[in-house]
Amino acid sequence: MVLTAVEKAGILVEALPYIKQFYGKIIVVKYGGHAMLNCELKEAVLTDLVLMKYVGMHPVVVHGGGPEINKMLKRLGKESSFVNGLRVTDAETMEIVEMVLGRLNKEIAALINRLGGRAVGLWGKDASLFTAVKRPGVVWSADGIKIEQDIGLVGEITTVNPELLFSVLKQGYIPVVAPIGLGPDGEGYNINADTVAGKIAEALGGDKLIILTDVEGILSNPQDKHSVISKIKVGEIPAFIATGKISGGMIPKLECCRAALEGGVKSAHILDGRVLHAILLEVFTDEGVGTMVVP
Repeated sequence: MVLTAVEKAGILVEALPYIKQFYGKIIVVKYGGHAMLNCELKEAVLTDLVLMKYVGMHPVVVHGGGPEINKMLKRLGKESSFVNGLRVTDAETMEIVEMVLGRLNKEIAALINRLGGRAVGLWGKDASLFTAVKRPGVVWSADGIKIEQDIGLVGEITTVNPELLFSVLKQGYIPVVAPIGLGPDGEGYNINADTVAGKIAEALGGDKLIILTDVEGILSNPQDKHSVISKIKVGEIPAFIATGKISGGMIPKLECCRAALEGGVKSAHILDGRVLHAILLEVFTDEGVGTMVVP
């Protein structure tokens, strides 16, 4: 379907209230999953970010790299294992994680630059952007059960230095952040990218936290992809986990949304990154394309 010039103008006019609403606002996007592997989706996501920057918004990108890390580990003969969606990371795995995420970080920044934006690749070790300590194990209570397991060099963020990000944003750049934290002795810690995105959104006083996933959103029936819940309250999260509607890698996503909202971020969204221009659909339309998490 080819739009006429008048129809295109109409779309721009319809977007005006949203451009006005989010002008000058910080929007943190966690970028990962299929949207990083498919060339068409990759360009669509990053073009969305460039457009947002040019209309006066301040996007910040935090990227993952799980599939690429899995691929490299497999090539080297190492098995991947996860606990509640978090990668078990020994010293050898940590070296591979840093290598893969470092490469992806620069590739994403380079593609944004090629698409007409200006991007800077960063990670926790840059100017102590975010510091971390070893996570004492996965600790989570559900139905009165406490689960603890040592998962290696997985960190939890202790501090975020927003000054570096504010400076980069002020100069007109899009920060692209890899989720490697700086440890007390200069060592690197693997940190869940969703968690990093949430903490950065909180530290920057972000208006929106957007997490791109490979699912339609939170489903009321996990077997029915059309049962997307458009809005979920933070208080409902434990029950969703207990009943199995939320499991695996979705748990840290919901937990980081909850923490971000409690830290002052105005809204959090879990979007299907397989939908072309999902970010623009969420920011510039009433309908949206995923699940909004509210206080």
